[in-house]
Amino acid sequence: MTKHRRWSDKPKTQPFQEEEPVLSEDESSTVSKNLIDFKTRLLSGTKYVYIIAIAALLSGIFTPLTTDAEFETVILGMLSLFLGLGGGIMIFLGIKWQKFTIGMVCGGLGVIVVSLIIVYEVAEHTLF
Repeated sequence: MTKHRRWSDKPKTQPFQEEEPVLSEDESSTVSKNLIDFKTRLLSGTKYVYIIAIAALLSGIFTPLTTDAEFETVILGMLSLFLGLGGGIMIFLGIKWQKFTIGMVCGGLGVIVVSLIIVYEVAEHTLF
């Protein structure tokens, strides 16, 4: 029986290799880890800032300026949207992370229920 060679079994040769400056393993891993950590935090923070800004604009932050709506109603509406958004983010992160899955998902669902109660209170249809 003959053993067949696959493309991935071929030895990889690189005839022209440029020499890179040699850094110790501690220095190179620390520098790259700090740089990647900063970039990921910046990108994730920017993502949440955009989500919050869009939710604020869509929730009617300019409603009192254009109509004669009460500020209390607008503030409660924005609060309910932010709580719903926060609950959704908590559920997403709870599913994504491995450590606090049950706690984060239950907390997110609780925050969404509080948001729903606020929506019913603003609409003057009490649940309790």
